[in-house]
Amino acid sequence: MSINNNQLLRFTTAGSVDDGKSTLIGRLLYDSKAIFEDQLEAVESTSKQKGHEGVDLALFTDGLRDEREQGITIDVAYRYFTTPKRKFIIADTPGHIQYTRNMVTGASTANAAIILVDARHGVIEQTKRHAFIASLLQIPHLIVCINKMDLVDFKEDAYDQVLKQFEDFSTKLFVKDVRFIPISALLGDNVVNRSENMDWYKGAPLLHTLETLHISSDINKVDSRFPVQTVLRPQRDEYIDYRGYAGRISSGIFRPGEQITVLPSGFTSIIKTIEGPTGLVEEAFAPMSVSITLEDDIDVARGDMIVRSNNMPEPSQEMEVMLCWLNSNSSKPRAKYKVRHTSNEQTAMIKEVIYKININTLGREFDDKEMNMNDICKVKLRTVKPLMIDSYRDNRMTGSLILIDENTNETVAAGMIV
Repeated sequence: MSINNNQLLRFTTAGSVDDGKSTLIGRLLYDSKAIFEDQLEAVESTSKQKGHEGVDLALFTDGLRDEREQGITIDVAYRYFTTPKRKFIIADTPGHIQYTRNMVTGASTANAAIILVDARHGVIEQTKRHAFIASLLQIPHLIVCINKMDLVDFKEDAYDQVLKQFEDFSTKLFVKDVRFIPISALLGDNVVNRSENMDWYKGAPLLHTLETLHISSDINKVDSRFPVQTVLRPQRDEYIDYRGYAGRISSGIFRPGEQITVLPSGFTSIIKTIEGPTGLVEEAFAPMSVSITLEDDIDVARGDMIVRSNNMPEPSQEMEVMLCWLNSNSSKPRAKYKVRHTSNEQTAMIKEVIYKININTLGREFDDKEMNMNDICKVKLRTVKPLMIDSYRDNRMTGSLILIDENTNETVAAGMIV
């Protein structure tokens, strides 16, 4: 299978404290030669100061000096690297339970999630929590890396045991593609290079898996959605009558000559031209940024959505949403918030908290209605004007939204429309 080396794969890493996430990412960067010389020298120097014999791979991701000194990983650290086959963005999220919001933030745009499991401890509560959040966020590919195989003598039995534990639990999850790889991040087994210590494992190492993961089909190509970000009216003689609608295609495919409907107005027209960064195109698809012109002069503004007339989203003022609360202040009953959905901004109110998810047991709690930081709840949301929504399961772009505090302008919650 040929891979486009311009294709970008976003993946997130998750695991409990000391499961070896930072070491794994460091090993990926180090063995794939994706580290600048000055960065390598700085890490080698810090490793010597700490008394390590070799390079402390974890230091490649704990980039802030105070993080290194305290030995903790905070917030979401993004790392970029490239191989001849693909470009990558890694979102390294902390494993602590109080950082659920960081995992939600880091994983929201990911194509794949790497979940680390310590081969000695097996599937623990935090493994289940990370897998559940990955499932909730509809991350299409889950790679379970069973780490520290060197500490269980590279035995196949230890790997099989963790694999069975995870499979028993994951039957409750909605994940299309789950893969298992036995690794030693510290020694490099099955990370970039195939392990000589585990010849019983016939699958590919982690990097090869990431390079060949088929992600083209992850984008929704069926439901054509184009949220308008701005209206282009160049004040130049050669463009005297030009009126283009610019934005980024959320999903689907658009072509000149197709009939479209503008929502919420319901006006219909035909696509006249589609222009990308390098000129006119005969076909545009997600996630391209384009400008569309129409045959008819109809009123279209920022926040409107251009869709194909035979496939429309549901305009709705009331919706059920899985909400992750991101703010240190708890939610206020029936308080008003700004809701941002694609390029549309409306005022909204949380009408009701239906239930809260217990992140440890994955059970539903119907009595506790207060949303505090890192809580994940199912709520009823009502907006002043309709939003053009799809369910998050069908469309991650038009099925997601954020809530903003009107007074502080802080993002207080991220939501997935059920």
